[in-house]
Amino acid sequence: MEFAFLGWPDDGPTLRLDYQAFAYAGKFVMSNTGKAVARDPDADTGGEFADVLGAVAFNADRTDPSTAWLRYVTVREDRKGEEIGPRLCSFVVGRLLERFKRVTIAVNNPFAYEALYKVGFGFTGEETGIAELVLAYPAGSRTRENYQSGLECYRERELSGEEEAFLAARADADPPDAVHEPSRTSGN
Repeated sequence: MEFAFLGWPDDGPTLRLDYQAFAYAGKFVMSNTGKAVARDPDADTGGEFADVLGAVAFNADRTDPSTAWLRYVTVREDRKGEEIGPRLCSFVVGRLLERFKRVTIAVNNPFAYEALYKVGFGFTGEETGIAELVLAYPAGSRTRENYQSGLECYRERELSGEEEAFLAARADADPPDAVHEPSRTSGN
């Protein structure tokens, strides 16, 4: 797998993803966010971006010029569970730290919450949007109590059986280790 930075928001990058294979596919066609992708270099490509395994869209926070937001993260449906999302987010955060002091993301499910913890994000205690918890990197707190307080927010919601089982397996657990910690990179 390789990672590619397609451009900053000012560059106006667009990405056409298969809407049947990727959640949020329509959000990547818009040119007002920066984009990065995870690609399979060995894929038999059937067109532009046919080798994409995952994608991230991002932009600057409108109220805090030192903060960037990861807006959308998507992984191809048939490749979920392979750590593509956390690895791609780590790559993107490394690039964003070239221009910003902090990176945030709002997640709407416990699977995304866990994946971002594996990158080194931590729950800020804030909620935004519809059922979204705000995570930040670098994390202010990655304690067991902080991690569990975010999971508790999900436990209070209507959940799928898979989400309930996921949360039950993490009752009283410590946060996962940051196994995909971002590093600052160089380049465009």
